[in-house]
Amino acid sequence: MPAAADLSSSGQCTFPSKKYEGRPWSLQRVLLDELWRQSTGKGVRVAVIDTGVDTKNPQLRPAVDAARGRNFLPAKDEKGKKIDRGKADGTTDTVGHGTRVAGIIAARPAKGTGFVGLAPEATIIPIKQNDAEGHGTAETLAQAIDYAVGAGADVINISQDTANAAEPSPELKRAVDRALGLRRMIVASAGNDGLGGNVKKTYPASYEGVLAVAASDRNNERAAFSQSGGFVDVAAPGVDMISTVPLGGHCADSGTSFAAPYVTGLAALIKSKHPNWTPRQITAQIQQTAERSVAGHDRLVGWGVADPTRALTEDAHPLEHPTAAEGVRGAEAPTPAELHLGETSEERTARIGTYVAVGAVVVVAGLGGVGVAVRDAGRRRTRGRGRGLTG
Repeated sequence: MPAAADLSSSGQCTFPSKKYEGRPWSLQRVLLDELWRQSTGKGVRVAVIDTGVDTKNPQLRPAVDAARGRNFLPAKDEKGKKIDRGKADGTTDTVGHGTRVAGIIAARPAKGTGFVGLAPEATIIPIKQNDAEGHGTAETLAQAIDYAVGAGADVINISQDTANAAEPSPELKRAVDRALGLRRMIVASAGNDGLGGNVKKTYPASYEGVLAVAASDRNNERAAFSQSGGFVDVAAPGVDMISTVPLGGHCADSGTSFAAPYVTGLAALIKSKHPNWTPRQITAQIQQTAERSVAGHDRLVGWGVADPTRALTEDAHPLEHPTAAEGVRGAEAPTPAELHLGETSEERTARIGTYVAVGAVVVVAGLGGVGVAVRDAGRRRTRGRGRGLTG
């Protein structure tokens, strides 16, 4: 397959890439010192089921437990063509998607950059299940979930969803239910087909018990591309998200793919502080302390935009379900640090809008007519038979 850097349509993201010096806006809105006095995620294992996690990035190398990693890509595609699987432990990522996701969760602090994972002492279990050509299926996703449970994951991040509104193979739901039954938390991206208020269920985010995450912008409003619907539980920053890339450095990208790991990182912090809390209680805590403009749930951002500091400091008692309460405190969103990636904020806004408007092609591999898509609004590229990363 072509070099991973070719997947960036803006031409600004290469592997390796430049180091981002400032503090990303998504972290500026968090009182990190106060947050990390409560928890750093230590002792919590997080499975990232994605395109792999590249351990050559120095911020991820100490965070990744390669011994527990696994690669579920097949050796050959449906036509018998050999697939470049990379390492068997899931630590090869030629796409960069999984490496970004893992960085948002648990990248370690490093000199020369203000970027760091929300749970900087959590451990990442890399599980490679998809690639740019869409060789991941609902079946391999189910296998990856089962493996994550067996590998000891406390929280499982899935920044993918099915390509169509139709519910996929029942085996995927059975794997989700098995994980939930063993008190493993699953966080999934809601999807990026929300332009114009488009509403459809996506999977596995729509399954009961899965924490479905939409994307919010700097104003705590739903990002234009973010999927909406009654299944959305919460929102989190998902626009111009700085994170780690293969071989080193950072890049900006947008999508619910990057909102989900923000919430996964928060879940790891809560799990570390309250190891006996159930996934339902962790979910309810995130929902209850989210910032919102309405008293209860709405279809755009669920119970609101996740607030890590509140979630870790307003936690005297575990909750089973959130209750209606005003959550917005009236503070303006902080001014984001300047991006040093070669494009202005206006250019990025126009670029993202264009990707969503033209309907970026979904990464699809059929399993009974339903595939699994790696969701990524910051980038698009049509590859082979119409497959590529989507927006």
